[in-house]
Amino acid sequence: MTPVETLTLAAYFFVLIILAIYGWHRYYLVYLYMKNRDKGPTATAPLDPIPVVTIQLPLYNEMYVADRLIEAVCGIDYPRDRLEIQVLDDSTDETRSIADLAVRRFAAQGIDIKYYHRSDRKGFKAGALEAGLKAARGEFIAIFDADFIPTHDFLTRLMPHFADPGIGMVQARWGHINQDYSLLTKIQSILLDGHFVLEHGGRNRSGRFFNFNGTAGAWRRVTIDDAGGWQHDTLTEDLDLSYRAQLRGWRFVFLGDLIAPAEVPVEMNAFKSQQHRWAKGSVQTCCKLLPRILRADLPLGVKAEAFYHLTANFNYPLMCILSVLMFPSMVIRYNMGWYEMLLIDVPLFFAATFSVCNFYMVCQREIHRDWLARIKYLPFLMSIGIGLSINNTRAVFEALLGKESEFTRTPKYRIEGDGDEWVGKKYRQSVAVQPLIELALGLYFTATVFYALANQIYGTVPFLVLFQIGFLYTGLLSIVQQYAGDSDVVTAGLEPGRQGS
Repeated sequence: MTPVETLTLAAYFFVLIILAIYGWHRYYLVYLYMKNRDKGPTATAPLDPIPVVTIQLPLYNEMYVADRLIEAVCGIDYPRDRLEIQVLDDSTDETRSIADLAVRRFAAQGIDIKYYHRSDRKGFKAGALEAGLKAARGEFIAIFDADFIPTHDFLTRLMPHFADPGIGMVQARWGHINQDYSLLTKIQSILLDGHFVLEHGGRNRSGRFFNFNGTAGAWRRVTIDDAGGWQHDTLTEDLDLSYRAQLRGWRFVFLGDLIAPAEVPVEMNAFKSQQHRWAKGSVQTCCKLLPRILRADLPLGVKAEAFYHLTANFNYPLMCILSVLMFPSMVIRYNMGWYEMLLIDVPLFFAATFSVCNFYMVCQREIHRDWLARIKYLPFLMSIGIGLSINNTRAVFEALLGKESEFTRTPKYRIEGDGDEWVGKKYRQSVAVQPLIELALGLYFTATVFYALANQIYGTVPFLVLFQIGFLYTGLLSIVQQYAGDSDVVTAGLEPGRQGS
């Protein structure tokens, strides 16, 4: 082999082995969950005396869902003299008047609800929460993002878990009100279920660190202060504060049976924007806190799990490298008559991909009676995860290079059922060069699939198809949805009797 061919194969297998190791870690998370399956948190009697709770609602240009959120929160069953609601609105559009009107409506009914507006948006969401905290009277702080619809018994079921004074935060599980809207929403709901049920459940019940998800949870106020308060040097202020608080010795609780319904993004570019923010913020938090975690006096298992958790997004650049190297690696070995070496790929790919299938299959079996009907989406889930590689690789490098960016909110359109429509509404994300790169990689893998079929290298075809579909789907859907939206906006302004946004 030439030096270039040797380097290509060495890099290919190095990347594949690392991805297989992280795939093995998913088996370990399932093991942690199943081993500690019966160690779920148990609630005591209601706290006595009943503490004052402040619910914070951070908003930024949420005109379609602001009123729905405020109405739902005002319907929470909790003594009125013990409940305070803060609408923390940084909006620059019609959301301001919608939210202000809703606040006035419920304040007239005797509910302690206040409207706060900032014009500078300093610190983004973390800055809004920090500003609201200065005026809050609650001993406990609950937070809901704009796309959530908390149930009336949310605080009644959550607050008893703070009976132990060492508990600093309690996180509920997210529900998905529009999970059946499209293939994309189905995939997102399965992804989120896995994150909450197995990752949070496995970590929390085994004594590992896990994180507040920015919404649908509550904090003990002194925990926030003791951990250093809300800081806005990362895009995931929730993850950052979570690790700082647990390093201070505070313990968290995850309630898998308390569900807070929410709306998942229905549009690919919005989904990408959300994933970009989460990936970038996670890497920023990793760079900020992982050295401190590894130096801390903590059990090895806690440190190891924190390492896997905070470094997981580094897999996306590796996935991009693997994508580029798959075809030349196949050609090099086939031309040299080393067909047998292709069999090495299959076990490694199996370790990396089947672990994903097992992870989400176990999760769906745990929480849904019709889990067999749901697991048919797992191949698409893996493909979309691969298709996000370009998007999230950009996020990783932006974090490593210290590129600052604003907290880009995920658009919410109040999509609750099949008949609801998002096309033509405001807040749509713009298409950039990225979808074209994804399309190019999709075509690249199409050619790779044909090469494998033509040369009877059938063992690699299923894995190649996952990459092919993933890149083509994410790239095409980004472009199609963007231009479909643009077309509808134009049409909305021309058709009589139809209102545009």
